[in-house]
Amino acid sequence: MSSIDQLFTKLRDEGRKALMPFITAGDPDLDFTEQLLRELDRRGCHLCELGIPYSDPIADGPVIQASYTRALGRGRRLAQILETVERVTPKVQAPLVTMVSYAIVYRHGLARYVDKARAAGVAGAIVPDLPVEEAGELAKICRDADFSLIQLVTPTTPRERAVRIAETSSGFLYYVSVAGITGERTELPPELVENVGWLREQTTLPLCVGFGISRPKHVKMLAPVADGIIVGSAIVRQIADAECRSRDAVLDGVGQYVSQLLTALK
Repeated sequence: MSSIDQLFTKLRDEGRKALMPFITAGDPDLDFTEQLLRELDRRGCHLCELGIPYSDPIADGPVIQASYTRALGRGRRLAQILETVERVTPKVQAPLVTMVSYAIVYRHGLARYVDKARAAGVAGAIVPDLPVEEAGELAKICRDADFSLIQLVTPTTPRERAVRIAETSSGFLYYVSVAGITGERTELPPELVENVGWLREQTTLPLCVGFGISRPKHVKMLAPVADGIIVGSAIVRQIADAECRSRDAVLDGVGQYVSQLLTALK
């Protein structure tokens, strides 16, 4: 089993759910990214998502888009990011997955990307712009390498297509809570719990919910039906303050925030 499979098996046996923060690699720089990953792990987060900056992200809202722009403007590239990951993964317990555009994976070569990511200690990849019709080759490469390929199902995905996406995914299935782009929201759709419940009947994969989740009440709402809760924009927004506040203060602020979410998850 991959490290992600092992994580969710352990959590399921213990009756617990995963908190899964998202951060952007290289925002504001890779040294801070390394410190932040270690802080998130120290606070008890179960899995971390690391966004690979890309100039044309498919579903990211203004907060994450701005973080990608900042990182790219400072010359952050995949090779540097993987060097940082290789340094930090031996120091943390939480598996690390990349959120990466298929264009980046394709440009590097599917098998080559997976090999380089695995060598750095990455456990899997979320590929938001990979159509299910084109997922077969990458899915096979990932299966053979024990590297999780995580794909997205949205509220507007036709149900037959959602089942096909689940069949080519591994590690966990990423359920997008709201139609549209990432970003903090005050309320989540009332039909969200029902939609996740239906999807659970279609797959044995763990189901993790993201987009719009930012408050402890969101976590409490989803904990009974989801295996994992993904929080991104609310964290990335705090990191944007790293240039005008002390880095220790930003690290502590993010750490306290995820601790509140972890408490709500219990």
